[in-house]
Amino acid sequence: MKAKELRDLPVEELKTKLSETKEELFNLRFQNATGQLDNYKRIGELRKDVARLKMLLRQHEIEEMAGNA
Repeated sequence: MKAKELRDLPVEELKTKLSETKEELFNLRFQNATGQLDNYKRIGELRKDVARLKMLLRQHEIEEMAGNA
């Protein structure tokens, strides 16, 4: 996921993507703990996606606060 692609999405969709990404990350970590994980690189990608989504949600929150002030 690229930040450019995500910027155009509404806040609700960003929240949905964040929860889906966190769930997938949890499942991959579980697979890693049980020795069933094949693609270790995907964990790093998902961690970065979570950070991107949180950053964009925070930006929307800040913009909303600035608009109310």
